[in-house]
Amino acid sequence: MNMNDMILVSVDDHVIEPPDLFKNHLPAHLLDRAPKMQSTKNGSDSVDSWIFEDRVVPNFGLNAVVGRPLNEYGMEPSSYSQIREGTYDVKARVDDMNVNGILGSICFPTFPHFAGSFFLKAKDKALTLAVIQAYNDWHIDGWCAAAPGRFIPLSILPLWDIDLAVAEAKRVAAKGCRTISFFDNPVAQGLPSVHNDYWDPLWRVLEDNKIVISIHIGSGASAPYSSMDAPIDTWIVNMPMYIANATTDWLFSPIFKKFPTLKLALSEGGIGWVPYLLERADFTYKHHRAWTNSNFGELLPSELFKRNFITCFIDDQFGLQNTRFMNIDKITYECDYPHSDTLWPNAPEALWTSINHLTDEEINKITHLNAMREFGYDPFAVLKREECTVGALRAKATHVDVSPRENMGGFNPSNSEGRPVTNGEVMKLFA
Repeated sequence: MNMNDMILVSVDDHVIEPPDLFKNHLPAHLLDRAPKMQSTKNGSDSVDSWIFEDRVVPNFGLNAVVGRPLNEYGMEPSSYSQIREGTYDVKARVDDMNVNGILGSICFPTFPHFAGSFFLKAKDKALTLAVIQAYNDWHIDGWCAAAPGRFIPLSILPLWDIDLAVAEAKRVAAKGCRTISFFDNPVAQGLPSVHNDYWDPLWRVLEDNKIVISIHIGSGASAPYSSMDAPIDTWIVNMPMYIANATTDWLFSPIFKKFPTLKLALSEGGIGWVPYLLERADFTYKHHRAWTNSNFGELLPSELFKRNFITCFIDDQFGLQNTRFMNIDKITYECDYPHSDTLWPNAPEALWTSINHLTDEEINKITHLNAMREFGYDPFAVLKREECTVGALRAKATHVDVSPRENMGGFNPSNSEGRPVTNGEVMKLFA
């Protein structure tokens, strides 16, 4: 195998919702109260913001800096004119996937937040339920259906009400949804913990329908930072590994003992930290269970993790050198388009340098077969396999301009003194 022979499925990307999202998916009598895009001016910059009820969603682009030169990766786009068309237009997205050699993609929401937390505080819950259903219909019937074989449908749920969440899970399952986005820590959103049987009816429906729970970093509890004065680099470094806290929470919960075939995806979490966490979990269980009363039955914590947890990575050479300490059948790839960690349009080149020591069978598992199996995704039912490789997809995208787009505008956290950008300077962009 060579680089161009790889088939790449990304289990973590993001969509910037188009302004007409609700036009064809919300009942006409509700359209005047639907979330709307508002454009204003901030000096010479346009500022596009979603508004729902009396709340404004700031930072509509949420780090959608793909295609900019690296020195502009700290910019926070404020309007559609400042981001690539592929972030919000599905035809352009497929072009950007092709030029990057990406066959399939899971796209997390942006303005509703990764797991729909924006809607938890809505006042009119009946309206909000209709909005969530319209969002899911747009995602499945609009975005994903526009390019058969290229996307894995993801949905958000009305998580403020377990009965509504269960009903919506059943509804989207019937429409072909393969994963739902959930909070890494629901307590951070004022909801019951994963140790509470409150969620059991939802887990049962998801297990019965083979729908994966995807918990994205930052979906419930944000990665902590030491101070506003610390360089933003410290937060960026630690951000993926912070999902380890949620991992142990879910691992030691009763969920996977009650629902042994339910799967949990640690979205954008990386894999390099996993071997030590599993070693530590097993040590803790063996050494302390006599007084903690923890009970994994015939399994060790590491064995349950390898059975039920799906991992993914963007660029993780250490993790790929240590796959023997994980379950290689549960390791998947992600691109993180259009965020600043993405390696677009050179993801295949970066991945190949990290993965080419593995066998062809192992490479195929990590790059696409694991994602296909775990997320019930079969692109080869629609597309010929030979048309799905990195080389074949790139051959379709010779018209796509990948040259860096400079000076696109947006909010800039950089300071004039040339000192390290701090957490505080970046957090001001999200205030």
